Amino acid sequence: MALLASRRPLAAAPMAGGPTTARLCLAVAAAGGFPFVAGGYKTPDALAEEVETVRRGGHPFGVNLFVPDRRVVDADALARYAERLAPDAARHGVTLDPTPVVDDDAWDAKLALLLHRPVPVVSLTFALPPADEVAALRAAGTTVLASVTTPEEAERARATGVDGLVVQGPRAGGHSATLDPDRVVEDVPTADLVRAVRAACPLPVVAAGGVDGPRAVAALLDAGAETVAVGTMLLRVDEAGTSAVHRAALADPRFTRTALTRAFTGRPARALRNAFVEAHDADAITAYPAVHHLTRAMRQAAAAAGDPDGVHLWAGTGWRHAPTGPVAEVLAGLDPHAT
Repeated sequence: MALLASRRPLAAAPMAGGPTTARLCLAVAAAGGFPFVAGGYKTPDALAEEVETVRRGGHPFGVNLFVPDRRVVDADALARYAERLAPDAARHGVTLDPTPVVDDDAWDAKLALLLHRPVPVVSLTFALPPADEVAALRAAGTTVLASVTTPEEAERARATGVDGLVVQGPRAGGHSATLDPDRVVEDVPTADLVRAVRAACPLPVVAAGGVDGPRAVAALLDAGAETVAVGTMLLRVDEAGTSAVHRAALADPRFTRTALTRAFTGRPARALRNAFVEAHDADAITAYPAVHHLTRAMRQAAAAAGDPDGVHLWAGTGWRHAPTGPVAEVLAGLDPHAT
């Protein structure tokens, strides 16, 4: 039995913070893909509302949750980083508060929501929950997937009792799913990573990262993935909630490369290399979500001002190929089995 029930071997990766909308999820499902509601950053009430909207569409879907890793933040390091960011913040009229924010993304409430109103699939990222929480989701009839970035992480995920894996290559846009945010994420083709994980762990795989067209999708399926999740390739589609400044940057020729950086959130994430990354990547600290909260108002002000050099422009290495238009056309173009 396949992990994800969809006509096409394609899933829409959950892109938290705006790009993934209920409208996008419904359009992906109608086009034969498998959608994931992005549960990260939402309040439990907002997540519940979006889940019910997508549920009414009548197609299988998933929900992605951020699993808290509950690390203690080095307050002194955060304060020093805030000092270095202060001039950038001041340019947008923002004063930074270096007090560490403790935030588990309402994990308990969101888990309770999905146990009370189960959904077909739940995917987990950033950390692994206790095995009893995985078991509770599965007992409710939900297929549970864990996001991993190495064969070793795959084995750790297997030990929690999950049904399958989302194997994320380092070329994916947005946050890395690595279970160790301190580690240096080495560049490796996603297809090679999928083969390595499949050799080490028997669980079925959804692959993600570096997709830039149907050949990349076919290569990941040939490597052993059941489904390929695409994110960056959907950032510019009509149904996405991607901000205007982000959309424009993806088509702006002055941005020529991406980088994995902790500068915006304190966790490695791939973004277009803009002035903020150039200035602060070397000094960035590992402290998620404290850095996310530290820089949030500054990033919001930059976005409102239309300043792409102060915004987290999440993008995978295939961003140059991200098309515009309806998501149905994009998925049809990515499907190597389409005729």
